[in-house]
Amino acid sequence: MAISTETSQGKSRISGIIFGASSYLIWGISPIYWKTLKAIPALEIIAHRIVWSCLFLIPLILLMGNGKEFVRAFKTRKTFLILMGTSVIVGVNWLIYVWAINTNHLLQASLGYYINPLVNVLLGVLFLKERLRKAQVAAVLIAAAGVLYLTVQYGDFPWIALSLAFTFGIYGLIRKVAPVGALPGLTVEALMLTLPGIVYLVRLESAGTGAFTHAGLAVDLLLIGASVVTTVPLLFFALGARRLNLSTMGFLQYIAPTMMFLLGVFVYREPFSTAQLVTFGMIWTALFIYSADSVTALKT
Repeated sequence: MAISTETSQGKSRISGIIFGASSYLIWGISPIYWKTLKAIPALEIIAHRIVWSCLFLIPLILLMGNGKEFVRAFKTRKTFLILMGTSVIVGVNWLIYVWAINTNHLLQASLGYYINPLVNVLLGVLFLKERLRKAQVAAVLIAAAGVLYLTVQYGDFPWIALSLAFTFGIYGLIRKVAPVGALPGLTVEALMLTLPGIVYLVRLESAGTGAFTHAGLAVDLLLIGASVVTTVPLLFFALGARRLNLSTMGFLQYIAPTMMFLLGVFVYREPFSTAQLVTFGMIWTALFIYSADSVTALKT
């Protein structure tokens, strides 16, 4: 019986790593997808992403057996108001992300998601009254120094990176207090944003400036496919998170910004200055200290 249980746990862990790694890998290479829609304004892409994701998510949560939780989110006033706020935050995050990719700021987007775990630590201190260990303090200070160095030396405040890091961090912080799962919660958020999205797309259509049905079948399919690019990695993430501990998922999360970084430097040939190299080096050092400290803390 013990051997059978250990075998089952081992298989569950392996499948969890596959699901978790796949989710971050898809997020990491998704810039390739958004680049194919570079000719379309980011706001229009996001509107399609929201509308089609909603149409994809509703039958998906019914298939996954989350229908009751989805309905309960609307009936519970606190949950509904929380998700109303997070829907705006995630919409802003998506907009900045797609805009950054299609205006050749992929390296800043990568930097933002490298910084995100450290932003989460900072937000935990400010809003959840969590206490930092010395190594965590050092990691946050090194990351902050890296951002400051880039601002001074490169002459360009990395607002894209910080906006992505903080919107995603605040989104995660607020969702912590919402008693709703990842998939039902995202579906509610998408549904809340769908009406404004439809209104915006109808306005574009009436003005004759919309891309859908006017830019070719390939573009139409890519806009519809944005729902798959949005929901599939989230589903994989949820399946992975159920099977793995938080520390393992924490390590896997670096796959996404690493893939973005490699795409930005080696595929899309974005300018990579010495100042950026130093900043990324400081962020990577901070993440190494943070990760090593997290492993040590789990062992004690």
